[in-house]
Amino acid sequence: MHGLHIALIVLAWGIAVAWLSRLAEAMAGFPKLPHLLRPEFDSMPHPAPRIAVIVPARNEAANIRSCVESLLRQDYAHLSVLAVNDRSTDATGALLDELAAANAGGRLTVLHVVELPAGWLGKTHAMAMAARRAVESYDPDYLLFTDADIDFAPDAIRRSLVAAVRSRADHFVTLPTTVAKSAGEAVVLSFLQLIGMWAVRTWRVSDPKARRDAIGVGAFNMIRAEVYQKIGGFEALRMEVLEDLTLGRMVKSAGFRQQVGVAPRMVSVHWAAGGRGILRGMTKNFFAVFQYRIALLLFASLGIALLCIGPAVLLTIPGARVPGLLAWAAAAGLYAISSRVSRLPLWCSIFLPVAAVLVVYAMVRSAIVTLGRGGVTWRGTFYPLDELRKRQHSE
Repeated sequence: MHGLHIALIVLAWGIAVAWLSRLAEAMAGFPKLPHLLRPEFDSMPHPAPRIAVIVPARNEAANIRSCVESLLRQDYAHLSVLAVNDRSTDATGALLDELAAANAGGRLTVLHVVELPAGWLGKTHAMAMAARRAVESYDPDYLLFTDADIDFAPDAIRRSLVAAVRSRADHFVTLPTTVAKSAGEAVVLSFLQLIGMWAVRTWRVSDPKARRDAIGVGAFNMIRAEVYQKIGGFEALRMEVLEDLTLGRMVKSAGFRQQVGVAPRMVSVHWAAGGRGILRGMTKNFFAVFQYRIALLLFASLGIALLCIGPAVLLTIPGARVPGLLAWAAAAGLYAISSRVSRLPLWCSIFLPVAAVLVVYAMVRSAIVTLGRGGVTWRGTFYPLDELRKRQHSE
């Protein structure tokens, strides 16, 4: 028992040092990200690039009007919006046509997908089709890929373009603000953002030497049209469930410049209703994060358990309470840094181990459900797991 106790103490200090190191790195690096709400970004980009915004939508009748109208209200003149109705069975298509009629000759173009070609996911097909149309019709300098449930402040694209042009970024991500409408949502979302700070050091995304620190966010993926075409666009990602993240990895791997911008409440998204709704939504794509490899998922689950459940367990072990408290306090510090963008409450850090249990459960459940069904149902279409694995992009 004596040897086991010593091992636990060593493990406890290892966990504490890991959290403290990540906190110190984030404290030094995160403030260096461009904060788009500052006065220096309240200008016009020079030269003024043309931008085409692409919005794929399937059964998004509840959100599509708000999203598209927020894009049409942008205070930047050189902007076109291409919204794609991807085989919707609800009123999405009718709402888009209504918006297009009200903006005849204006910024909005509506495309309708009636049939999905073989070998494509619906979302990647919709975005690839719209990107081709945008390049042919508008010759844009930038393409912005976003989701149908995103709301944009009127100056969101202008300020983001200013930051992108100044930093000479080939791929620019404005971090979205996640809207939490319940305590459960806040607890789960804040934890996911905490884990995200372990997966990708956003403050090192612009560093070409930090090859593993690449980012792509479905809410705001803005890329130079020339670069998009050079890396193969979404034609190269036909069967990628995590097409946003993989696009970012392709950009970084190809040696192009990435940058991340911070802009609280400038780009907003409400993921799902309730913490349970968020966890259910994670079922369809969490296994894809680990390339449908059970060993990788289990390894990540163990890591989350050690880092995030471990501090609570350490508080019950004599001699391990100090490192346990230090680890939890450092985690709270990372919560505080993340909340500068998310605006999620800091009290969520109290529920660190609870959130970790829930997310690990969702990860394991995602693997079990995907393996049990032999595939994934995505935007109304079932895709066999063998096909997803075979056609998954490899860097």
